Amino acid sequence: MDERERHAKGMEVRRAVLGDAHVNRAEANANANALNTEFQDLITRYAWGEIWTRPGLPRHTRSLLTIMAMVALNREEELKLHLRAAANNGVTRDEIKEVLLQAAIYCGVPAANSAFHMAQEVFRQVDAEKAG
Repeated sequence: MDERERHAKGMEVRRAVLGDAHVNRAEANANANALNTEFQDLITRYAWGEIWTRPGLPRHTRSLLTIMAMVALNREEELKLHLRAAANNGVTRDEIKEVLLQAAIYCGVPAANSAFHMAQEVFRQVDAEKAG
């Protein structure tokens, strides 16, 4: 697969997981900001086109692993993004709760506590969007 094909496959998966609205905002920002353009291309090709397209794990599992990694690394914005996106991969809120409980043991109680607060915030926003 060449780089253009990898980018196209990556963009397909990225849109399926994160949603068109998020990807469109990220792409618009990259086009308006020369500093970010190459980074957006890199993550589309490699994170989404190389890793998320691999057949070894389903997207559902990749979402759960990504949530755990974002808790461990204390990456608030990315955690919120992937908490929201997980539903696109069939991840339930109960499964997220279990991952966050596991994170309390392996990443630390303060990290999990923050993640639970972020999850509540994200879920409230998602519910409000659905109701509105």
